[in-house]
Amino acid sequence: MSPREFHVHITPRDAGRRPAQLLAAASGLSQAAVKDAMHKGAAWLTRGAHTRRLRRQKSLLRAGDELHLYHDPQVLAQQAPQAQLLVDEGDYSVWLKPAGMRSQGSKWGDHTTLTRWCELHLEPQRPAFLVHRLDRAASGLMLVAHSKAMARQLATLFEHRQVGKRYRVLVQGKFPLHPLEHVFDTPLDAKPARSIVQRLAFDAASGRSLLEVLIETGRKHQIRRHLAGAGFPVVGDRLYGGKAWDEDLRLAAVSLSFTHPGSGAPKNYALPPQSLAWADLPA
Repeated sequence: MSPREFHVHITPRDAGRRPAQLLAAASGLSQAAVKDAMHKGAAWLTRGAHTRRLRRQKSLLRAGDELHLYHDPQVLAQQAPQAQLLVDEGDYSVWLKPAGMRSQGSKWGDHTTLTRWCELHLEPQRPAFLVHRLDRAASGLMLVAHSKAMARQLATLFEHRQVGKRYRVLVQGKFPLHPLEHVFDTPLDAKPARSIVQRLAFDAASGRSLLEVLIETGRKHQIRRHLAGAGFPVVGDRLYGGKAWDEDLRLAAVSLSFTHPGSGAPKNYALPPQSLAWADLPA
């Protein structure tokens, strides 16, 4: 079944009915299917100028409201890999996002995202707000805020490049050992982009190099594009790697450092080394 959209305008006589009933009638889906889609973030409510996800089966509707259902069976059938909580700081938390988990959802659902995983599994339960992104295919450290105020503060740090971000990357080829640091500053999408790369290890048997990458900007797929452009595609990169890989993307965010926007205390978080079995190359 192909993706379909359904939209329902709430009249005065509909105001007392449940959202699942109205969406089921409009879509031809069963109420059970609609409720599943609502739980997975595919239903939305527009009230006035504001639109938000609608999950609660008993939400009270008002005349003039608009219901929306974005139903894609392929998306709804997807399952989220398990994220790992590393540190709970109260107003934000630090997670290990696995490869295959999305940072954020779409109108078609959010049940496979890190933020939704946090909302369902963090104790005590709190709202979760995205403050930065990591490619779906990549793994590694991510911060999740638990209040709108902290989300704004952390997002501002990322926006103003006040968060140190380091990555481990496995690439095909023998990356040069000298100079110690290689700077890639080819603009991406007509915007400045700067990546600083250092070789940590090389495995002659596989012809692969383990790199540490520090990025000073955050362009889309920046590391993957810079390295592929230099002739060192990231292992598992099906988009820029130039071949059909049978491995997952070997790119992980391994450290985040910043000054806490409230207390002014330095914060440093590092990914446990055992989390990256593929990074175990001889020095």
